[in-house]
Amino acid sequence: MWLYIPNVGKPIRTTSLQSIVGGVFNNADILQLDYAAEYNVERVEEKGGEYILHLKAKTKTVAYDRIKMWVDQDKKVPTKIECLTEASMLIKTLYFKDVKDFGGGIVRPSVIETDSPFYKGYKSVMILAKIKKREFKDEVFTLTFMPNIESLR
Repeated sequence: MWLYIPNVGKPIRTTSLQSIVGGVFNNADILQLDYAAEYNVERVEEKGGEYILHLKAKTKTVAYDRIKMWVDQDKKVPTKIECLTEASMLIKTLYFKDVKDFGGGIVRPSVIETDSPFYKGYKSVMILAKIKKREFKDEVFTLTFMPNIESLR
């Protein structure tokens, strides 16, 4: 991942544990992750219309060693994720609320909140008002294209 701020200089490499938007969120919390590629399911429970997935990281390169994920059985979207250390200590909790159909087959929570026992009394909130599916050429996702990123709007 790279952070590019126009008129500041060259792009800066960032990790999934860093937060570039401030608050309690970090990059791994807000990017679309492929949980199946990064985690193994240790066990699944069914409770009150939800699946509760207990996930364990496949490698040490991911942001969280363990994840406990609540998934709506009908909509197949997460409603809550607890991020845990190897010793099962809670690092943060993400809440996915107000699931909306944004059109074009995109059904997602429109509100994402996170809190952490390390930041008592604080929470971060992201509100998505509009999502639009777009196709981009592969070259858009290169470092050399970053100075032209405004042309995509």
